Amino acid sequence: MSMGSETIAPAVAQSEGVAAGHDSGPRVFHDAVPRVFHDAADPRRANRALTDLSLGFRRWRLAAALAWLDIRNRYRGSVLGPFWLTLSTGLMLAGLGILYSALLHQTLRSYLPFLSVSLIVWNMISQIVTDATTSLISAEGMIRQLPLPYTTHALRCVFRNVITAAHNLPLIVVVLAVTGAFPGPGVVLAVVGLAVLGINAFAAALLLGMLCARFRDLGQIVNSVMQLAFFMTPILWQPSSLGRRAWLLLFDPFYSVMQIVRGPLLGTGASTLVWVSALTFTVLMCGVTYGFFVRFRGRIAFWV
Repeated sequence: MSMGSETIAPAVAQSEGVAAGHDSGPRVFHDAVPRVFHDAADPRRANRALTDLSLGFRRWRLAAALAWLDIRNRYRGSVLGPFWLTLSTGLMLAGLGILYSALLHQTLRSYLPFLSVSLIVWNMISQIVTDATTSLISAEGMIRQLPLPYTTHALRCVFRNVITAAHNLPLIVVVLAVTGAFPGPGVVLAVVGLAVLGINAFAAALLLGMLCARFRDLGQIVNSVMQLAFFMTPILWQPSSLGRRAWLLLFDPFYSVMQIVRGPLLGTGASTLVWVSALTFTVLMCGVTYGFFVRFRGRIAFWV
């Protein structure tokens, strides 16, 4: 192996010099390529993980180009391409809006903006989490053949789903314009909320990518959890429906992360507790992901 040869080569060269009768003093090797020494007792996992993250973020354009290539290959030969998703989402909004506005005894004009923003933001979260389970498995060929940072593959997953979700954003603008529900100047906080969502998306792509590469059945469990979370999170129903028990939603990470985007877009904003909850879950998510990445980064190539 290369690690063994790099470590033993200097010792072999020195022993050959002693056998030939040369001076056994310290040797200085002037190689064109600097030698890299690996000590199994000091693997320096943290340094290598930080180098992977740093190099991957510096090469974000490569991840974006690969994501765009994935989109083109996925809809090759299609007439509307990703806009099929826009069309299906629009039909779902119309159908669910008419049905649930009647079931919840709300006017369509007041309920449709809430449903449109909730459903589109949730679809983005759900697609990212689901795609994160195969973020590394789907890149098996590149991982085994090219010395790319694992961060690149996680960013590729995030960019791919962001591009897809961007095709639904015009639906929010159309619904808000038709219903006259203009968000106001507080809409700028939605950009901050999207940034927090992006950080969580990257952490999920890296963490779930590692876990699902090691335990292949975990992907099915994640899909089942997301289906349950769809009904447990206020997407079709509003948080006020829980009454005095609405504070329990602060322990739902999907609600907190979604609300800091949905609230500014609807003009209602998000409370301080919701922001604290979202940021707390983000810090925990990043911390757990970093811990797993430092510990198991060297095994990813054997798992995929």
